Amino acid sequence: MTLWFVFALMTAAAVFAVLWPLGRAAVRRSGSDVAVYRDQIGEIGRDRANGLIGASEAEAARVEVSRRLLAAADADAAQSAAAPRPGATARRRTAAVAALIGVPVLAATLYLALGSPQLPGQPLAARVKAPLQDQPLDALVTRVEAHLASNPEDGRGWEVIAPVYLRLGRFEDAVKARRNALQLNGATSDREADLGEALAAAANGVVTDEAKASFERARAGDPKNVRARFYLGVAAEQDSNHAAAAAIWREMLTDAPQGAPWVPIVRQALARVDAAPAPGPSADDIAAAQSMKPEDQAAMIRGMVEQLSERLKRDGSDVDGWLRLVRAYTVLGDKDRAREAAADARRAIGPDADKLKRLDELVKGLGLEG
Repeated sequence: MTLWFVFALMTAAAVFAVLWPLGRAAVRRSGSDVAVYRDQIGEIGRDRANGLIGASEAEAARVEVSRRLLAAADADAAQSAAAPRPGATARRRTAAVAALIGVPVLAATLYLALGSPQLPGQPLAARVKAPLQDQPLDALVTRVEAHLASNPEDGRGWEVIAPVYLRLGRFEDAVKARRNALQLNGATSDREADLGEALAAAANGVVTDEAKASFERARAGDPKNVRARFYLGVAAEQDSNHAAAAAIWREMLTDAPQGAPWVPIVRQALARVDAAPAPGPSADDIAAAQSMKPEDQAAMIRGMVEQLSERLKRDGSDVDGWLRLVRAYTVLGDKDRAREAAADARRAIGPDADKLKRLDELVKGLGLEG
């Protein structure tokens, strides 16, 4: 009973706080603001006559105060027009009191009629038995795990829980679930790709040899398997075989159906390898760079970028060079120069549609548009 009394007081306080202003008579704005602004205009004239302020300052101050005077006069007139009619305050107070009493009474009546005030708290066991759509994700995972613990041969259960593990970041559990689903349900292209994806996630995005083997089996089962092709491109990129990665991803874009949601991701990946520096430094150069201080390495990189820029000014037909230059400026954090390089590349490339397409894909992938 005490709890109900506290709830009633809280409800009354909330309603009273909201409706109290309705019971108060509106306070009309006085004309004091208008009088103050008029005095200020006169004071500006006196200061100007006494030489305390210049003509331009006086004119600017007079304009500003006049603007405020007009605004104050308009507001005063609007308040006068909106003044409450006799009896309006009394009606507002009556409405406030009626709402203060009626709203809690109506709410309590509806709750007693439609609610369940005597329903006790529901323990965990009862909540687990609730309909699936009403259960939280962790309860569903617990329920499926309990089922799989007693039914480890349920391939369908392992297939259902695997993507949930991925979503929760439980990558090792996802790998286990994918292996079991593959073993119990049979090998398919999609299941091989699922296992490869889980293995790559467990390796922090690295396509390991085991993951690569899974993706190759998936592509063998279905040469158009999107995930298998994409991750095999990632594997080629990680092996520094940028040409092979670019070839895979360009083929994917060529085969992509209209509106495919994965196209932007492939474009970004292609932009990375299209702009990757071409092979060239010797083993001695690499060893020397590794022994340099970070600032010396940065200076060396900028020097190489500037050399590339100068070469492209002399021969602008090298689209691969332009792509490397745009990417290099972006990596160095100089997006303005990257955009300038892209604009120079468009002028140098001319009407070559294929080269322009590659440049546009790079610009989109690096977020340099606009």
